Amino acid sequence: MAFAKLYSIQPTLSGGHRITIEADLTKGIHAFTIVGLPDKAVEESRDRVSAAIKNSGYKSPKQRNQKITVALAPASLKKEGPSFDLPIALCYLLATEDCRFATENRSFAGELALNGDVRAIRGALAIASAAKNLGMTEVFVPKENAREAALVSGITVYPVTSLKQVIAHLTPDLKGGAAHERITPQEATPLDTPLSRIVHRSWSDIRGQEGAKRGLMIAAAGGHNIALWGPPGTGKTMLAKAFTELLPPLSEKEALEVTAIHSVAGALTSEIIVTSPMRAPHHTSSYVSIIGGGAIPKPGEVTLAHRGVLFLDEFPEFDKRVIESLRQPLEEGYVHVSRAKGSEHFPAEFILIAAMNPCPCGYWGDTKKPCVCVPGAIQRYQRKISGPIIDRIDLWIEVPRIAHDTLAPGKRKNDNKEIEQLQSDIARARAHQAKRFAGSTVTQNAKMSVHAIDQFIKLDESVITLLNESAKRLDLSPRAYHRIIKLARTIADIDESRHIKEAHILEALQYRPKRLFA
Repeated sequence: MAFAKLYSIQPTLSGGHRITIEADLTKGIHAFTIVGLPDKAVEESRDRVSAAIKNSGYKSPKQRNQKITVALAPASLKKEGPSFDLPIALCYLLATEDCRFATENRSFAGELALNGDVRAIRGALAIASAAKNLGMTEVFVPKENAREAALVSGITVYPVTSLKQVIAHLTPDLKGGAAHERITPQEATPLDTPLSRIVHRSWSDIRGQEGAKRGLMIAAAGGHNIALWGPPGTGKTMLAKAFTELLPPLSEKEALEVTAIHSVAGALTSEIIVTSPMRAPHHTSSYVSIIGGGAIPKPGEVTLAHRGVLFLDEFPEFDKRVIESLRQPLEEGYVHVSRAKGSEHFPAEFILIAAMNPCPCGYWGDTKKPCVCVPGAIQRYQRKISGPIIDRIDLWIEVPRIAHDTLAPGKRKNDNKEIEQLQSDIARARAHQAKRFAGSTVTQNAKMSVHAIDQFIKLDESVITLLNESAKRLDLSPRAYHRIIKLARTIADIDESRHIKEAHILEALQYRPKRLFA
């Protein structure tokens, strides 16, 4: 009897951890034990591995009188998912000397079917990236995940279809293996791979609402949070869903980061995400599904919206606990979830778009239809949006009724000139920010800390006087005061102005909530 070891990767949102898989065989009554803090899926791999080995032409572990101990190290790290099936099977075969091959600088991952086929797994991009960072040169992943893993340059990715194929590749002279059975490495995946996703409503379908469009352009240019409010049916949802058309493509680093997050979470629908993700959970969604958590902490919608947009329609209808829990990600750009079985640090840097009616019936303050809500219902509805949350939203945009004659077919030319101009203005504003923040950790105006505001923004005395007088009159909190400055900086970038002018401050001030929540 013998001992063997090889390597795999436990994928995480922050990358991945090297897992050393060791197999020890001793004489005795048959037993197959997996140790090292495995979850249920890893424990069940004993039966999948045994059947896969038998159906791949080797003697099943259950047909031998031996005690099999498989250890997954480090033992203190929770092992999750079926991706350890393939390396466990290979490690066992190495220990029985049914095959021999070098294990250093190689990583293996894949779920095994009972017939020995290899099935797709989660987190292939994170696995390949972690393997490269750990100095490995080869990684074996399921064929379905190979294009995703091949996004990582500097490491050879082998697409695997079965356990038998892997063994033939690693030991071509064993049991009649031939050179033609060797696996061809996966070609590098280009970053311009198109993303398969739901096509949202086009910006050109929107009629009127020029004020809301201006607000959305500012939000896209500086990464600001925005709330759209008004009576039902005025286009709030349509505006929000068309918002992603304004956002520029993700950079290479951002695309890899977002793709890795979605892959680990099991939400990836294509090899690479090249556009900003948009998540739109229903208002009945639970706290855990939005923020993340569970007995073993898992990411929520705020993390899946990282580098993109989180759209919360019917905002006050969400559970108050959910609304209040947005404070940390809106301010810090991450969520820290602590549970008895562990704690996780999830990235959550997104643009929030909140859409809401002014009251439960939707017609409070409307000039056409009377509100039928009792005063207490209106107060309870509006109180669900607390002061700290209001402060964290930079733009409050009213979406009023529009004239019916603007809705008639043929009243608007669909020439795409408007969206092209908006995209150009936003790209130019972001270029100004990239130049301003070069060499710092700040990426957008909305992400500036108080220290960064002092470092990057200089205001004329007349502008400071106007800002201070307005802040006193509107009773702005310190957080709202600084957000006015950041918003004004974005408006100045859109106007291609080196300095913030009084007009920019005045426009930023008009986006503070007035009639609503007054």
